[in-house]
This record gives sequence, C-alpha cells and structure tokens, in this order.
Amino acid sequence: MSKMLQTAVVGVTGYAGAELARLLLHHPRLQGTPPVFAGRVDAGDGARGGVPIAEIHPQLAGSHTSGLKLEPFSWELLVNRGVEVLFLATPHEQSREWVPEALARGLRVIDLSGAWRLNDAANRAIYNFEDEGADLAVTIQAQAVYGLPELHRAQIANARLVANPGCYATSIILALRPLVAAGVIDLDHGIVADSKSGVSGAGKAPTPKTHFMHAADNLSAYGVFTHRHTGELLEQIGLSKSQIVFTPHLLPIPRGILSTIYVRFSSTQTADTISFIYRDFFAASPMVRLHAKALPQIQHSVHTNYADIGFQLAPDGQRCVIVSCLDNLLKGASSQAVQNLNVMQGWREAEGLE
Repeated sequence: MSKMLQTAVVGVTGYAGAELARLLLHHPRLQGTPPVFAGRVDAGDGARGGVPIAEIHPQLAGSHTSGLKLEPFSWELLVNRGVEVLFLATPHEQSREWVPEALARGLRVIDLSGAWRLNDAANRAIYNFEDEGADLAVTIQAQAVYGLPELHRAQIANARLVANPGCYATSIILALRPLVAAGVIDLDHGIVADSKSGVSGAGKAPTPKTHFMHAADNLSAYGVFTHRHTGELLEQIGLSKSQIVFTPHLLPIPRGILSTIYVRFSSTQTADTISFIYRDFFAASPMVRLHAKALPQIQHSVHTNYADIGFQLAPDGQRCVIVSCLDNLLKGASSQAVQNLNVMQGWREAEGLE
C-alpha cells in the first residue's frame, strides 16, 4: 500500500481555511491522514495542546475531526509530522515571509494569498512587499506557478510553489482567455468586466465596509482601477491596462461571484463558433461547466466547486455578453487549492470535488 500524503493547513480559522479543511478531511485520497492544522494559539490553549477544530468550526464536528486540533505553529511540528504539502491560507505578508522557509525545508506549497501570483514587478507593486527586488524573492517568484489548472496544468504538476489565483481573477480569466487565445475579440475596442462578490470575499476580519449596516440592502463599487486582481487579468489573459476595465462590487450576500463581461468581436461570429471555442478550450477541464442555454446564476454555483460560464451573442454577431459565476470560497479559493493538489499528486483532477 502506498504511503499516504501528509498535508498541513495554516490559516484554518478563516472562511477559506474552513472550506479547505472540510475538503481535505473528506478527500478520498487522504482518508486516515487528516491535515495538520497549525497557527497562532494563545498560551492557555497551547497548554492543552491546541484548540479542537470542532470548537473553531462547529460545522466540521464529527468522528472525522475527533481529536484534531489547531496546534501552535512551528516548523518542527511540520517536520515531525512528516508534512509534504503545506497550504497557506494566510495574509499576503505572512505567506511572503514563510514560503522561502517552507521551500528550504523541502515542502511543496499551495499558497492561497496573493504573495506570489504576479510576475511583473509593476503589477506586484500594489502589495508593497518589503522584500521586493531582493535576490531570494526574485528566485522564488521564478519558481512560482500560477495555480489555474485550466491554463497551467502541466506546470502545476511539477511545481514546488503554486500561487492560487484570486477569486475575481478566476471568474474573469476563465471567461476571457479562450476567446482572446482564439483571436476573436477586438481588443482595441476594449473589454468591460463588471464583477460582483459576496461579503466573504473580503475575509473574516470585520471592516466598516463589510459591517452589516453597510453591506445589507446595498450594492457598492470599490477598488475601481486599483483592485489587486487586475494584474492577474493582465498577465494571465495577455492584456494591456488600456484593453480592459475591471470594476468589482460588493453584494449583500454571504458568498458567490458573478462577473458580467462585455466584448466586441473583430469579425461577425455565430453562437456555434463561440460555443466550440469554449468547448475545445475546456475539453479537459472537469471543474468548468459551460451553459448552452440559460446564463449562469450565483444560486447555482454557490456551494459547488465549479466555475460556470455562459454567453449571449447579439443579433449583429459582434457584441457579446459573457457571464461567469463561481463560489469565491471554493473555486475562487479552497477547492481550487485542492484541484491544484490533485494535479501536483497526479491524481484525477476532480477527485474529492465533484
């Protein structure tokens, strides 16, 4: 019998961390080898060996979490438990600091933050990383693979560091990359990506703008021309800043993303041609669902691990509206991380996700 893979999760207390824990605990390839959960633990909880996972996330309570705890983080803990793959559901700055140490210790890393997603220093400047330009940071960035399996499956398979994509970025890249790659979009005319996300996309830490009194019964735009995911769109779709306008909005719902994307084609197209482009591009991508009739809706994508894509072509055959939906905590974060794990391990890509 082959050795079971030992994983570890740092950042399990957050929304994405909770979903990641749930997926890993139920993954058929990891039964009998639950993840090591490590992080910041106060002195009192440290004295009792950590905090039971079921106390942090009661929805995970059951026989599969019996005895599992959030333990005080240390590299020695990970080494002693034989961890091979480390998931970081941590803030960007924390991942920036810990990834070099993890790689030096021989761990493979799937990082859910934005610390290593961007290759272009101009795009990365929005994060204002303290180690920007340092030799070690440059070396590690060169090793990082953007963790969108639909685009980089072969590179992910051999990667030591996978930089999980942003949630907005995933919804837009999957909708646009096939059409841009096919050369059918009039890029000089420009693309508009109008995206709306549930409040959980802002993370678990409360802010004035995610407070119930602000978000409820409201719809607001934010991060116009400044959102951190913009650089991912430019790099992964192959666009310049002048070719796309991306505007995120905050929806008064817990979770889910809907991106409505407006494009003009460089020549008259038929619905059958556009459908073929999508079907051909995603033929080997089990976590993308293409909608041939009705446009995707958040209610059908939320709590699933899929990205749903549909389009409506104007009667003139040149204007097109694309709708892309996903769950920001799943295909936009945690299930995408597990999908990357499957690819890295040579397992079936959709294993544990369907």
